[in-house]
Amino acid sequence: MSEPLNPAPRVVVVGAGPAGACLALLLARAGVAVTLVEASTSLQRQFRGEALMPSGLEALAAMGLSHLLAALPQRALQGWRFVVNGRHLFTAREPLGGDPQRPCTLVSQPALLEALLKQASTSPCFALERGQPVVDLLWRDGRVAGVQLRGGHQLEADLVIGGDGRSSLLRQKAALELEGAPSAIDLLWFQLACPEPTPLDGCFTTLVGAAGVFSAFESAAGGLQIGWVLAKGAPVPALASDGWLERMASLCPPELAAWLRQGHAGLSGPTRLAVQVGLAAPWWRPGLLLLGDAAHPMSPVRAQGINMALRDAWVASVHLVPLLRSGATGAALDRGLAAIAAERQPEIAALQHLQAAEASRGELLRDQAWLRCGLALAAPIVGPAVAAHWIHQQQPLRQGLATLPAPP
Repeated sequence: MSEPLNPAPRVVVVGAGPAGACLALLLARAGVAVTLVEASTSLQRQFRGEALMPSGLEALAAMGLSHLLAALPQRALQGWRFVVNGRHLFTAREPLGGDPQRPCTLVSQPALLEALLKQASTSPCFALERGQPVVDLLWRDGRVAGVQLRGGHQLEADLVIGGDGRSSLLRQKAALELEGAPSAIDLLWFQLACPEPTPLDGCFTTLVGAAGVFSAFESAAGGLQIGWVLAKGAPVPALASDGWLERMASLCPPELAAWLRQGHAGLSGPTRLAVQVGLAAPWWRPGLLLLGDAAHPMSPVRAQGINMALRDAWVASVHLVPLLRSGATGAALDRGLAAIAAERQPEIAALQHLQAAEASRGELLRDQAWLRCGLALAAPIVGPAVAAHWIHQQQPLRQGLATLPAPP
């Protein structure tokens, strides 16, 4: 007898972000009945990370999903540019340091997520509950046994995966504490609709000066994405679009400054992004596993969120597919959850430490006028040495620090 379409789920995945969408696809492809629950009807967000580092590209390749990228809005990042007090300090061209991997690639994350869902929907083992917020966990004999949706409908399962982001409801409902040093910054996120080419020349450009710090890059879907650094909890300056662009222009070299001042009609935002960093302790409860930002919200420094979520999903699938296909339940399944967390936590903790160190260097430069002035004046002389040191520091944040497992 053939198996029924959309059989009762063995696994419920909550959240169709990179970790949840990838893991749901991988499980369904392996013949595991899985239901993916997504609170929103749209995967568009004001801010979704776009930068796929070699570490994230490696994970997609391990999943056999690299081919999906060809049909998505994307662009290869050309380099990383740093400007201090309006003077060019250095540009590090991609791929950094002769990196044999692909250069950092900017990809529309909503388009990637939709492509993953479309691929998953070809499996009879996959079901999608879209526009269905989860409001609670179901418990049975001390185990998570499913989820309850807002309308009262319940989905029972042998395993629940929490991929519901940095403010994870599942993490809260399971009483899993988030440990970690608080971030010293928030971000104000802007979008600037503009024609191409732009003076950024394909580079992720960071500008530091007396008026503040911001970064800008050409989005995969067009226009600019701009992140302005704000002290944690500080009020948002009451500026109109032209006021914000004037403040940004004050940090720029002349050509970029003049170009920005012409674009106030296309500026939208700001949207405040509360930067939260930490590690759930632990990542799991009996019958529940957290992945991605639900388990370890990352700093925005060097776009680690999407890349680590993809690596989480691959490692989780390698452990879970054999267990679920063999019919494992209860304690046997929980041992797999503990093994996934143990394998992933060292890389996450180390990269969060490296992100914090880079953010601290940025804060020092922002706060110390004498240092900015010295670097700006000596840029032609010290720029190459600063660039070489910076490139060396970036390698772990690009490549990751763990060897990904082979397929099960």
